[in-house]
Amino acid sequence: MHGPLVARNILGVVSLRNMPIRKPECAERRCRRALRSILALIVAMFVLGAQANAAESNRIVTDHGTVSLVSPSETATGTAIPLGLLFRTKPGWHIYWKNPGDAGEPPTVDVTQPVAAKVGDFTWPAPQWFVVAGVGDYVETGTVLLPFTTTLHAPIDASGTTIVAAAKWLTCSETICIPERGTFAIHLRAGTPVPSSETALFTRAASDTPQPTSYRTRIAADGELIVTGSGLGPSTVASAHFFPDLAQSLVNVAPQPLSFVDGGFTLHLKTAGWKPGTQIGGVLETTDPAGTTRASTIVASPGQIVPSAPVVQTPLVLFILGAFLGGLILNLMPCVFPVLAIKAFNVANLGIADRSAARLQSLAYAAGAILAMVALGSLLLALRAGGQSFGWGFEFQSPIFITVMAWLIFAIGLNFAGLFEVTSGISNFGSGVAARGGLLGSFATGLLAVAVATPCTAPFMGAAVAAALAAPPLAALSIFAALGLGVALPFLLLGFVPGLGRLLPKPGPWMVVLRQLLAFPMFATVVWLMWVMGKEAGADGTLILASGGVLIAFALWVSRFGSFVPRALALAAIIATLSLLPRISESKTTAESSVSGAVPYSEGTLASLLAAGTPVFVDMSAAWCITCLANESVALAPASTHAAFLAHHVTLMVGDWTRRDPAITTYLQAHGRDGVPLYVYYPPHHGSPHLLPQILTPKMVTDEIGRSS
Repeated sequence: MHGPLVARNILGVVSLRNMPIRKPECAERRCRRALRSILALIVAMFVLGAQANAAESNRIVTDHGTVSLVSPSETATGTAIPLGLLFRTKPGWHIYWKNPGDAGEPPTVDVTQPVAAKVGDFTWPAPQWFVVAGVGDYVETGTVLLPFTTTLHAPIDASGTTIVAAAKWLTCSETICIPERGTFAIHLRAGTPVPSSETALFTRAASDTPQPTSYRTRIAADGELIVTGSGLGPSTVASAHFFPDLAQSLVNVAPQPLSFVDGGFTLHLKTAGWKPGTQIGGVLETTDPAGTTRASTIVASPGQIVPSAPVVQTPLVLFILGAFLGGLILNLMPCVFPVLAIKAFNVANLGIADRSAARLQSLAYAAGAILAMVALGSLLLALRAGGQSFGWGFEFQSPIFITVMAWLIFAIGLNFAGLFEVTSGISNFGSGVAARGGLLGSFATGLLAVAVATPCTAPFMGAAVAAALAAPPLAALSIFAALGLGVALPFLLLGFVPGLGRLLPKPGPWMVVLRQLLAFPMFATVVWLMWVMGKEAGADGTLILASGGVLIAFALWVSRFGSFVPRALALAAIIATLSLLPRISESKTTAESSVSGAVPYSEGTLASLLAAGTPVFVDMSAAWCITCLANESVALAPASTHAAFLAHHVTLMVGDWTRRDPAITTYLQAHGRDGVPLYVYYPPHHGSPHLLPQILTPKMVTDEIGRSS
């Protein structure tokens, strides 16, 4: 007689007292059967009581999500039973991939009934790269199914089978991790497979499972991962990331700079436990310019780059032209407003009668602007080559840079206001050089203008900078030089086009008044930098910046008297000012968006919202980016835009790049940008993301939301 079904168990237990007494040995066997029936009934009542349907177990529900055991079929046959551990994590929470990275543990499962059942490995989807507080992890978010196969010791009989499994997992947010566990039971009838309501989950999991790639993959001794194959290039690959199978293979927090070679691309991996000369396996995920991702399993064999010359699908001259136009437009961007005072005074100086002197000054200004751009680009390339996740405008993510820049501009403002005059004794300091006339003054003005005016990106500039960071060094420097040339073009035209030069007024007493008037925009710039300082280093940082300004003003004032004691006091004040710099540290406070209803950017939160089909508008900005602040005030903060967000159930997500954030840097690079602002709209129901212009109007935003919805 086969084992009874649960329904028969109930009847058997109820009717046990009415059964006739037979031989003792028979009664003993029947008692054992009755006890087994009672145990099965208890499992069915208490473990399967919360069962949603025949192919899902009881659910473990916490504040962080729901976990259950599911089957693609309501029935089963043979010994191999396909099952899956189903996680439904809430926004802001995640579990870990098979290689968790620097911290965390992947889920585990063990089948305790039937006895002697064996559990196969999970089938994993591609993970997400999760970086927070200097820790790099590989995680899964949203609805995640981890299929596996349970092998029974004997085929299923006519009564079917009840599978009981114990699982452990770690659920984490950005700030806390909670170890969780649960026991799940699922009953499957005997018979040929009948699809369940969970079949679609298994079908989707199969499509999301990374498959072996047809591309050729190699890894060089220095950690360069080389991927070659038909159709690979900038037009098909906007970003890529490699997830190693084995823990401790890579420095997980390090970015993986993307470069293109003939017939493919490379990722520079910062290795840790991986031994050069051995193969490395894992998952390679690529994202095309439209935002579509593709994950493949790879096993990279030791080898070098075969192609010798990098290939640029788009002609280099187009990137150079784009950089030139971007630099030219940068003169009209809000980012350049803080240095309009310096430029205006130089425009007045170009009105001198000596046209040869005007040409030399315009050339000196252009040389300063080009050199500053090339220097910034070279430093950024060097930092990226060293595995650092920096982007365009990275210098403004340093409170020390902001402090020094504020002090320098404050000194220039004092010079314009007439507190001190530039003499040979201090003409080599930055403030004096930038404020004085002549070739050296024009050159320093070009340097300072670029240093202050380039934290934002102008139209045409974003793609050019991204191309420069992926191009060979010579091509990259050509693009940065073209960017500086675009910034300097208006002054070159004033110096070399006589007709424009004659339109400028001749120097005269009015220039003294203009110079004093232009001191006030310089002081306004210092106020702005103090506000940015507060965002990055808090009230203490702002106090240090302001205190240094007072010391600088005192040093410049007392140095006017010329004797030994005043000069000694001035030197002491400058030394005291410089001693303040090591005391500056970044604030640990969380920046808040000025736009009502915005939520902070999080890779996990974004993935969860998109998995649920929720429309999301991503705003990547920074406090030091005036273009970003202008767009937020003009296009995102108005009531009409807020009403459109509410009407179409759009979540506004703001990423604050004021301080260095590798996760935001990675997001920017994935969309072909290396600086802010960046605006991306994800339509509802898993629509393809749309990139918006860098200069926004309310109509642009509302039209995009209405059209896509």
